[in-house]
Amino acid sequence: MGDPSKRDLVSIEDLSTEEILELFQHADEFRANLSDWSDVCRGAIMATLFFEPSTRTRLSFESAMLRLGGGVISAADKESTSRAKGESLADTVRVVGGSYADILVVRHPEDGAARVAARYARVPVINGGDGAHEHPTQTLCDLYTLWKEKGRLEGLEVVLCGDLRYSRTIHSFCYALARFGANIVTMPYAGFELPDYVLHRLTRDYGVQTVAASVADLPGLAGSSNAAAYLTASKPHQLALFTSLTRFEVNRIDAIYMTRAQRERHAGEDTANYPRLGRNTLGVEAARDARVMHPLPRVDEIDYDVDDDPRSIYFRQAELGVPMRMALMAFLLGKIQLRARPPAATSVEPGIAGGAGLRCRNERCITNNEGVRYLQRDFRLRAEESPPMLACAYCEREIEARFVAQESTRLFHPHAAPAVQAIEIAKRIYFESEAQALAAGFQPAATA
Repeated sequence: MGDPSKRDLVSIEDLSTEEILELFQHADEFRANLSDWSDVCRGAIMATLFFEPSTRTRLSFESAMLRLGGGVISAADKESTSRAKGESLADTVRVVGGSYADILVVRHPEDGAARVAARYARVPVINGGDGAHEHPTQTLCDLYTLWKEKGRLEGLEVVLCGDLRYSRTIHSFCYALARFGANIVTMPYAGFELPDYVLHRLTRDYGVQTVAASVADLPGLAGSSNAAAYLTASKPHQLALFTSLTRFEVNRIDAIYMTRAQRERHAGEDTANYPRLGRNTLGVEAARDARVMHPLPRVDEIDYDVDDDPRSIYFRQAELGVPMRMALMAFLLGKIQLRARPPAATSVEPGIAGGAGLRCRNERCITNNEGVRYLQRDFRLRAEESPPMLACAYCEREIEARFVAQESTRLFHPHAAPAVQAIEIAKRIYFESEAQALAAGFQPAATA
């Protein structure tokens, strides 16, 4: 299943903070004259496998590879691929990621699909967006744009507005902003709040503290302000004074990141009063130096008369995607070297087999869809908490394992039982419930 030494970009966590900053420097070099780099990847072929619609992501990748001197082959319509005949993603990438292409960019509607592609392909895989999971190259472009506009990322006050639940771009961006020490203000449309599993990961992995926030009046966005929250890893002592009755005041905004309602991922939910940013939004003092960002495509959430405001940089975001993706592909293909160290552990490592009964709760996860045919359910131990927390190795959705069993004895125990400590971690079998364990043929230790 692929070369263990190859580098993929499935999650933004697959790059260290230092590597990201170094890639920004390379992107600057490429951007200085886009036509000067046609020998960097000469002879290399990139395949774009897009099983969901895309304009900017696919075309910017293809433009980036052509500017590096490589070639492009593309499957841009799922109905014209063998997926329409029932072929699995694993089989597709094993065929295309060989003599056909040297690097793959995959977009897929199921959460965790990019991880499957990375495991089965022999060549580097880049996640072009997998379901509602992550979109790491969009995050690189967003960070790069913000870094160029503000000269730094640490300490920035970034407002995220709109559909925070289903936007994979938002999820990747949150993790990256927390890593770089930026502060996040969430202003979701009602019912589209940041998912609990994203908040939990921000708290556990980055020490982010969350309190209710009061955001300076932003016309057009004010309908979201009742649910506003302030997320920061840099102001824990200040935030200790605030409660739900004394909200943290946000009076300075460095960027407003708007998102459209992700209608392709939800059906029948009312978006009639969805927030809309207009000139009056940018007229308030708190937004005087704010930059307006959007991953595009825009629908109705930003008025067109905002486009000529110098603070509106969403089209620049799209433009900067080309040099940023040039730098990334040149790196993954080994054409440029980074001095920075990679992450201590990449997020594509296999973990704990869940074939005995553990099942990912995320119905959009590839393991609960096409992967049922060929994937072994696989989980990683996040932390020895009480109860232990495991994450699906594909979509990263977390599960509490309240019972632990051992294959040799066919017995299961409550997670806190002393007998569990005697079982090697590699030999533990985890279950969410007694019913799961019993269904898998295990018996409770107390009555065996």
